[in-house]
Amino acid sequence: MIENQVSSPKDVYRIDRDSFEPAYLQLANILKRQIAEGHFRTGDQLPSEAQLCSRYGISPMTVRRSINLLADQGVVSTAQGRGTFVKELELGTAIFDLQELQELFQPGSGSNIRLLDVRVVSCDERVARKLNLQVGDSTIYIRRLFMEQDRPVFYHRAYLVYDPTRPIVEAEIDVTSLHGLFSHGKNTLLKSGRLTIASTLMNTEEANLLHRKLPSAAFFIEHVFFDLENLPISWGWFIIPSDRLQFTTHVGIDR
Repeated sequence: MIENQVSSPKDVYRIDRDSFEPAYLQLANILKRQIAEGHFRTGDQLPSEAQLCSRYGISPMTVRRSINLLADQGVVSTAQGRGTFVKELELGTAIFDLQELQELFQPGSGSNIRLLDVRVVSCDERVARKLNLQVGDSTIYIRRLFMEQDRPVFYHRAYLVYDPTRPIVEAEIDVTSLHGLFSHGKNTLLKSGRLTIASTLMNTEEANLLHRKLPSAAFFIEHVFFDLENLPISWGWFIIPSDRLQFTTHVGIDR
């Protein structure tokens, strides 16, 4: 009878010399897999450079590149003269994206924007502060409703820096919103944006436009967008019902 053979760690975690993946990346993935599987736990010291070189038949330079990569990814930390240690799980490093919101803007989603109001107004103190303007300067005020298959999804209000040399056309208005960022338009005027997300309760106007009953919870997403010269070009906010948007991310290392 032939007994079942049990693979040793060297068989399971080995550097494949025939792989197109570089050896330093293979080692980094091996160490991450071992951490994910509990071979190394938070605070544990990883094998020394010499031990890793001997165990996997690789050069010290390759080991150092692997460790540097893991340090950049926040998996390990290094201490001069002490070694390399598995880092603690830091919830503060979690990154959430707006993928669910972005998907609403994809072609074929059946979405459109209904323009409710657009006009030139004099900015008050708050708008002037947000857009780096003087009180009384002209701005473009916009109100619009984002629709998905004729159902309201979210409400948007914004103030844009007014440029009298540029006509106020729908394409230009559209580029100063999340839609402009997500659609990756070639003529975009934007370089960057800053988003702040908070919870809120809708007011009467917002609830009526979004077909919600009061009280109704929502996400308040404030935005400031900047042009190619890093000057603020628009400020405003999106009101999104809380059941239309979720924020999910992953922390730690996947198995």
